[in-house]
Amino acid sequence: MKILFKKSSVAVLLLLVLASCKQNEVIELVSPDASKKIVFMDGENSNNISFSVHYNNQQVIQTSILELLSEELNFSGNIMVEKVENTSENSTWNSKFSELSTIPDHYNQIKIYLKQGEAKLNVIARAYNEGVAFAYEIPEQKGIKEIGLSEKIYYNFSEDYPVWSTPKREKGVLTAQGKYRKIPITKLEEGAERPLLIEVSDSIKIALAEARLVDYARMSFNRGNSSKYSIVSSLDGKVSEQKHDIVSGAVIAERKIEGAQVHKKLPIMSPWRVVMMGNSYANLLEKNYIIQNLNPPSAIDDSWVEPGKVLRETTLTTQGGFAAIDFVASHNMQYVHFDAGWYGNEMDNKSDATTVTLDPKRSKGPFDIEAICKYAKEKGVKVMLYINRRALEGKVDEVFPVLKKWGVSGVKYGFVRVGDEDATAWMHEAVKKAAKYKLVIDIHDEYRPTGFSRTYPNLLTQEGIRGDEESVPNEHTLITMFTRMLAGAADNTVCYYNKRVDKMGSHASQLAKTVCIFSPMQFLYWYDKAPAAPVKEDGLWGDTKTIGNEPELEFFNNVPTTWDETKVLQAEIGEIGVVARRKGNDWFVGCINGTKAQQVTVDFSFLESNQNYDAKLYTDDETVNTRTKVKITESELSNQSKLNLSVKANNGFVMHIKKQ
Repeated sequence: MKILFKKSSVAVLLLLVLASCKQNEVIELVSPDASKKIVFMDGENSNNISFSVHYNNQQVIQTSILELLSEELNFSGNIMVEKVENTSENSTWNSKFSELSTIPDHYNQIKIYLKQGEAKLNVIARAYNEGVAFAYEIPEQKGIKEIGLSEKIYYNFSEDYPVWSTPKREKGVLTAQGKYRKIPITKLEEGAERPLLIEVSDSIKIALAEARLVDYARMSFNRGNSSKYSIVSSLDGKVSEQKHDIVSGAVIAERKIEGAQVHKKLPIMSPWRVVMMGNSYANLLEKNYIIQNLNPPSAIDDSWVEPGKVLRETTLTTQGGFAAIDFVASHNMQYVHFDAGWYGNEMDNKSDATTVTLDPKRSKGPFDIEAICKYAKEKGVKVMLYINRRALEGKVDEVFPVLKKWGVSGVKYGFVRVGDEDATAWMHEAVKKAAKYKLVIDIHDEYRPTGFSRTYPNLLTQEGIRGDEESVPNEHTLITMFTRMLAGAADNTVCYYNKRVDKMGSHASQLAKTVCIFSPMQFLYWYDKAPAAPVKEDGLWGDTKTIGNEPELEFFNNVPTTWDETKVLQAEIGEIGVVARRKGNDWFVGCINGTKAQQVTVDFSFLESNQNYDAKLYTDDETVNTRTKVKITESELSNQSKLNLSVKANNGFVMHIKKQ
């Protein structure tokens, strides 16, 4: 017997199946374009919260299980569906800080009110054209006000699909900044980072991700045992004490494994558990806005938040600061950033970021931050300061007013704690407090985004990436583009003159990173200094070079950091990536190539019809007589044009296309 319920505004099917005199309710939620579907309560065991995921009529995730454990509430026993509510949304929202200026927000939603044994909980699910997501709520009940909670999700698959995983999570190992490797599901190890890219087939790519992680423990992945091919997600427990490697920032303390990972007052709503789905790597990256859509709209007046390009100043001297400001002002950059050492030894818990107390290992001074900020304001430039979490935790209410008094506009948080509930809550509360003082934020080290920048746009960017500080080859950057970048903006710290560029790729492919690796706050010339700055050769900053006047630097001057439109033109993970982005009437194209020479064809059909454009092409060319050997070629284009280029191994190219 089938009873079909329809609501005209929502593509939700409630199918009641009666079998063996026992009622089992199967609940299906379908995306607006009918290509994605999540099905609940489709398992044989009525004691489990089960679900499966479908893409274009193929079951990409087999019947899987959400498991919750608590000492205060008994989440076991027969599951009863008490009520189902359905809604839909079809709107857009605008952003000045994203890869698109107008972002579609179109989904169907159900809220399932459940009783599992004697415990009550609700499951909320959304089906977007870009993927599906679900979260759970635990309401107040039985007079219980607070609970400890453990969560596991067992994702089951029909085959041993390849996944792109970060390293095993161990003491002293960086995972969010670690090397990716392609392995089968059965070789997955503890602590695989989000998003976890899974290659179901040539035409189906999915990624397990997390959204709206604000005050909860972080989710990560491991090989599961619920089926032959299984992935299990779990939450991070507390760290026994805060110990980090003082060079890499990797956690070297023990992390609690057993017991509850979350301790919260009721009611609780979990972060969103997301399955991103697309027909290609390009499709996934173009539509990664599903992560932002699962977060609330901006909670602040963000008119003061300014994205832009940043120059790091490492001499920590007033002279160096003035030189950096002059360079930034004359090269269409927006920020000067002063790195560690201005308030003492950053690794000392007694370091005080309300004072200028130079670390003698970093600078002999003088360093007059108020004079620097005053000069920057006169030049239309903003100042950022690095602060290690040791000088911020429990101290932001003292530090931020002082920074504002000095005239500082932003903070880069360093060596941040991530993973457990307390670390997560502190980090996001610190971003909220920064907004009150109109401070923009860049979070470094192991933090990865889950869309909070939509709600607090002053969080412009974050690391959580194996970037140029790690001397990554182009091949790995091309893995990062289609794994880590699914989560959102990443501060890659682009190098240009440093000798590691030759190890990583080429100068043209370094230019391309500003297009291919999205970040509203883009650090350029990471190891390089402004021409008038003092020389600093103390071994702390690597191979420091003076920024020159090579003609191609005009591309860095012109490239924006936020975009109105994004198109991924070519994407083969680890092999090649070509991305086109528009700002206003201008288009910028970036290509990064891996270890094999490629014939690349750029089809300009994305340009406006009946319109001519002027284009500058920047390519690697050993015959060019400059330090960087980048050739500039000018041409005219239309949307009928095509460009065929031979790109050598580990090279790249960029284009700046302007409407005539």
